[in-house]
Amino acid sequence: MMKTKNIYNLFKRRYIATMVVLVTVIGVTFNSCADLEPDPLEFNLPPEVFGNFDDMDKAVTGLYGKIVNASRWTTFYAPAWAGDDITTWSAGNKADFREFDQRNVQSSNGRLLSNWNAIYDVINTANSVLDRANGLLELDVDQNLLNQYIGETHFIRGIMFYQLARVHGRIALPLSVIPDPNISRSSQLEVYEQIEADLMEAEMRLPEVYPGVERGAPRPNKGSARAILARLYMDWAGFPVKDNSKYAMAASSAKTVMDNASTHNFSLVDDLDDLWTLANKFNDESLFAIVGCNTCGDFVTANWKYGILGLPGSEGGWSETFAEIKFYEDMPEGPRKEATYRTDLDWQNFSGANDQKSPVFKKIANTDLPAGSFITARNDFFMRYAEILLIYAEASARSGNVNADAWESLNMIRRRAAGLPYATPDPSVDVTSGDLAELAFEERKWEFAGEYVRWFDLVRMERVQEALGNRDPVGPIPEHNPIIGSLGTDNYFSPVPAEAINNNPNLAN
Repeated sequence: MMKTKNIYNLFKRRYIATMVVLVTVIGVTFNSCADLEPDPLEFNLPPEVFGNFDDMDKAVTGLYGKIVNASRWTTFYAPAWAGDDITTWSAGNKADFREFDQRNVQSSNGRLLSNWNAIYDVINTANSVLDRANGLLELDVDQNLLNQYIGETHFIRGIMFYQLARVHGRIALPLSVIPDPNISRSSQLEVYEQIEADLMEAEMRLPEVYPGVERGAPRPNKGSARAILARLYMDWAGFPVKDNSKYAMAASSAKTVMDNASTHNFSLVDDLDDLWTLANKFNDESLFAIVGCNTCGDFVTANWKYGILGLPGSEGGWSETFAEIKFYEDMPEGPRKEATYRTDLDWQNFSGANDQKSPVFKKIANTDLPAGSFITARNDFFMRYAEILLIYAEASARSGNVNADAWESLNMIRRRAAGLPYATPDPSVDVTSGDLAELAFEERKWEFAGEYVRWFDLVRMERVQEALGNRDPVGPIPEHNPIIGSLGTDNYFSPVPAEAINNNPNLAN
């Protein structure tokens, strides 16, 4: 009884803190900066409903500060180190990342707990916004704008549930401001259904293009919600639920985004290399962007995942995010490989005392980032338009609907990878026969290398053993972090953090 009471009080304290932040966060557009950490001592506990529309406007804007806070470290993507494309330093202070890399994740893993807490903080805040929005429904406010903000909040809650579900599989689904302190984890199907419900609510309420922001959807539109639904249905069709009917839904969702791409300002960029430059951080290939800002007068809104985190010590780096050797060696040569890796660095001959001989991702450590920097203004592309094209190709094939548009979707990615105009057919790279589903799956492997995507593809298709069980070196240097845990489906999802279970034993079930 005492433990339950303590947990309830913890939720209550977090609720009060959340309410204070929601009322006091200063709203801004995504061309400037926000004060996201006001002094709570200056304010009293706000009412249980928004007193005016301006309060809700500030609260919704404040949600993005919480997303940046949750995602600014690579902790947000830590499970992706388990993929065959990414590795970390085999020494130093990277033990938490190595646990993912070696498939030996412990419930005491600090990154796991930080991610759990930060994401649930966003979810709890979104719940507060939705609860308090009810007070505006009867007031004389712009109901269309109110509708848009409610949709935006559902979108944020949905993608945060989704991010956590991809890490842990079954998760708790708190839907109220102060949730049941003894809440249990929901079934995988229930988790997917809740994510779907949030994203569908978002799609219904969001505009075709969010007004007053940069390109690249730094605040979501209808197409952003429908695109992430397409990704969700791909996971739903795969492990562990394996509902094959969702492939057709993934294809249909992707096609809806494609057919309305110009309306939402979505398209491929011409040159893949442009995606990873600061100058082009806002671009039409982004379907939803988490925006970083390193000139906003604080560190809260900056992105802390890039620059020196992807370099060895002799290059002034912190040796956190490297490329796996076999994946690098196997990747087809061409402009896409040049855009993915720092081929100007002779990684096999890194000679610093603590250097690890691993290829360097250009996507992580691009040359346009300030020297010695890890606090950057980089954006994270939560999802790219390239993924919609490849989802359409793969899902169409897996649902038994191979068609010309599906082949063209695949070929657009292949052409750009070869440095060719993506919209112009070219028989030197185009394919029109073979196993379209597997060709599209393979194309994803190369297209999204180093973008924290590959691991989740291996999980949904149950290819972990195939990918990680075949890491024999192509050259003289072996992979630096050998697998020590199970490659079976029993080890696909990360455990619930031990501290969370200690607070609520029901999360262990």
